[in-house]
Amino acid sequence: MKVLFNTYPVAFDCPGGGEVQLMECKAALERRGIEVLLYDPWQPQFDQADVVHFFSVQGGSIPFCRHVKNRGLPLAISPILWLGENKYDYALKEIGALLELCDVVLPNSRAEGKLLANWYKLPESKFAPVVNGVDDRFFAKGDPLIFCERFGIETPFLLNIANIEPRKNQKRLIQASRDLEMLVILAGRIRDEAYWKECQEYMHPGVRYIGPLEYASDLHRSAYAACKGFILATRLETPGLAALEAAAQGVPLCITSEGCAEEYFGEHPHYVDPQSVESIRAGLKAVCGMERSPELARLVKRRYTWDEAGRQLHEVYTRLV
Repeated sequence: MKVLFNTYPVAFDCPGGGEVQLMECKAALERRGIEVLLYDPWQPQFDQADVVHFFSVQGGSIPFCRHVKNRGLPLAISPILWLGENKYDYALKEIGALLELCDVVLPNSRAEGKLLANWYKLPESKFAPVVNGVDDRFFAKGDPLIFCERFGIETPFLLNIANIEPRKNQKRLIQASRDLEMLVILAGRIRDEAYWKECQEYMHPGVRYIGPLEYASDLHRSAYAACKGFILATRLETPGLAALEAAAQGVPLCITSEGCAEEYFGEHPHYVDPQSVESIRAGLKAVCGMERSPELARLVKRRYTWDEAGRQLHEVYTRLV
């Protein structure tokens, strides 16, 4: 079987969780003996593909997906989307057209699928949830000294790994952390320069920005090993790869209540209202007093690996073919 992967044109200019998901799914499928082609607009591979899998429903995706169906190929779409309070920021009409056009929708959770099915009046039978996963390297404990020595950190700290953009809600996190008796470290690429300037207006000595970490590097894994807790107080999550990676180490989680995190993590994290600075502040204080959870790490290893995602995708593609 050959599967053709594609996503919106500028996705890898500032990659985030969706792009990691695409590449990790590719690797997991290849371990199962499935050939995955990455779409090349200069030499289109439609004649080679049995199935086309499109990641994301960003604006501008519809022409490619319509062409796939005009070619008579089965089309799967991973929307990687939670229609929360900011849903009107999206091209809702085009998203609806994409979800109607494809043969199967692959949300990252049952909750995401149900939300999209209800909003667009689509049958739930059209949705086949596929889990987000964790790279096996994150299950092995990293060396905390690598991170602490690299950045000169000598005190306990809370960690936030996310691209800097409004959805990731760093501005409220910075506000909530003022006068907290623990350092908060922000790591990630700056995806929205104007938003980062807003964030900087609220910066204080208790927050430090260190830039992006190379994915799955010794430094990245060391960050999880070194931190006291992991914070993802975002406007929504589906559920957030960085949260899964931290959970694979049993790191205490403070995570948004908006999205599907509870479906993944159950009662383990402290959940916060991403719209409330006070709720986020209470979450930061709570996670400072939590201990690492081997049970949480076992849950992630049992249910949320990329090999499990690859197995689920293989089943879907087989049905489509």
